[in-house]
Amino acid sequence: MTLIFDMDGVLVDNTAYQARAFQLLFRDLGLTTDARRLLARLNGMPATAILKTVFRHPVPEKQLKEYASQREFLYRTLYWHKRVAMPGLVAFLEAARAAGHQLALGTGSPPETISYVIDHLDLRRHFDVVVGKEDVTRGKPHADTFAVAAAKLSARPDDCVVFEDAVLGEQAAYRAGMRCVAVGSSLAAKAFQAPLTVIKDFTGFTPARLLELLAQQPQAPKPDKQRAQRKYMHVE
Repeated sequence: MTLIFDMDGVLVDNTAYQARAFQLLFRDLGLTTDARRLLARLNGMPATAILKTVFRHPVPEKQLKEYASQREFLYRTLYWHKRVAMPGLVAFLEAARAAGHQLALGTGSPPETISYVIDHLDLRRHFDVVVGKEDVTRGKPHADTFAVAAAKLSARPDDCVVFEDAVLGEQAAYRAGMRCVAVGSSLAAKAFQAPLTVIKDFTGFTPARLLELLAQQPQAPKPDKQRAQRKYMHVE
């Protein structure tokens, strides 16, 4: 079995800091966008793709990248002294490795942001492969991130389980033909489509329990097109 983990909201409980950084950027830009509502719908997409949805007029890609860099600086400043692994994560990773499972990281973040989290917390050693923004052409909710991770480990999609905290991430897993465990660090269980289960964090969760859940859901659900919408403005 191959286990593929998203980073933000899964390895670390940082969504509130991500939202705060977006909110501060929006304030500077004179936007009234609600960052928490924005991320509840679009979390998992690259920052430039998220930012593109909040403007009523086209914004050049170069400008979006500058805004994304500003947001990244704000996020790192806010989160600098708060970096800590999700409760129970390291114990679960070690148990999964001992049980013979392959482990991969699949995130929409660029290399420097990945390092900011996993190298600071000494988590990289747990993963057989790390797939980020630079490794794919299409981010979530497309399947590319998880499909590339599986391919690097020669794993079949039906033998992969994704751990995701975002609606779009869950949809990416189903598009890849994989099953999903939802991490409800920032969303209510009802926000997700059909995960194997919803966990608040990894405390008490075991590889044995995961196998029990997989037996109850032999195949990956079909993706829900409505949940995979990449829109924010004009969408309730």
